Amino acid sequence: MDRLGKLAERHGQTALVIADDTVWELTAETVERSFESAAGTFERVRFSGDCTVEEIDRLTRAAVETDADLAVGIGGGKSLDTAKSVAARRELPVGSVPTIAATDSPTSSISIVYGEDGSVVEAEKHRRHPEFVLVDTAVIAQAPTRWFVSGIGDALATCYEATATWESGGTTVFEDRPAYAGRALAQTCYRLLRDRGKGAVRAVESDSVTENVEAVTEAIVLLSGLGFENGGLAAAHAIHDGLTTLPGAESATHGEKVTIGLLAQLILEGATDEEFADIRAFAVSVGLPTDLSGLGVTDPSDAELEAVGRVATDPSGPIRNEPVDVSREQVADALQVIDTFDPS
Repeated sequence: MDRLGKLAERHGQTALVIADDTVWELTAETVERSFESAAGTFERVRFSGDCTVEEIDRLTRAAVETDADLAVGIGGGKSLDTAKSVAARRELPVGSVPTIAATDSPTSSISIVYGEDGSVVEAEKHRRHPEFVLVDTAVIAQAPTRWFVSGIGDALATCYEATATWESGGTTVFEDRPAYAGRALAQTCYRLLRDRGKGAVRAVESDSVTENVEAVTEAIVLLSGLGFENGGLAAAHAIHDGLTTLPGAESATHGEKVTIGLLAQLILEGATDEEFADIRAFAVSVGLPTDLSGLGVTDPSDAELEAVGRVATDPSGPIRNEPVDVSREQVADALQVIDTFDPS
């Protein structure tokens, strides 16, 4: 992270640094020191914690007031997505500095915008990708382990969704044909997670940086990001969007909800018991939830599960990339199967 100032000066003279108070307390000294030897300067603005239209508008006004010519997000996916949206509105370059490896947001040109109730409102697609993504694995390893595990959950779905998109003749988030490279990157991402995920989690639990941590961080931040943009999304993320409406799931992370979405996707696609049990066992081994109670949801009603299915099966969303037809009732049924699955 001590390279931030030098990276920023390549793209602008005044950087608008977007970070919440917790992140800023941890990174301020390093960021300030990095700009001491750089040609440019920065203005830090406080991020409220949610990527909402109101927050994006507020920080866009701050970019105008500070005459910023570069936006930099420091923190988790929501702060990085907010920085991307602010930069897009001002037609500025943007840099991503993740302090947790909880999602594949840092490399992407997409911002997930939420409503005040925590539900997904829109996926904003920007014309530019981040000019740089600066990842300090020492910072990643010192963050709460739950965030790292969440990133594994988000990235685990990438290969399955890319495969579904490929087999269905579907399209990427940019409505393009999926690339061979995107599929290959998604497969490499999956292999790194399966081969090194458990070891990486053990290392992060002790705040250690090992080769496993380096590999899995790359899988989460880089390979999954490139893989989903160039390979396509499918049911796992569609069901994630539905789960954001489910009472009790408000505190669950993006990757935790995607994991449940992936398990449901496997059921919808007719995976064998062995395939389903294998992915479920891996999820358990790294600490990911495998049923709705793991998201904080207890005894959901049929109506609530069908509401999840209604959002998930929006025909304009990623469910369109499934190689099988999926109804809202089937989504609700798949979630119930997950909740009653007996691993024995």
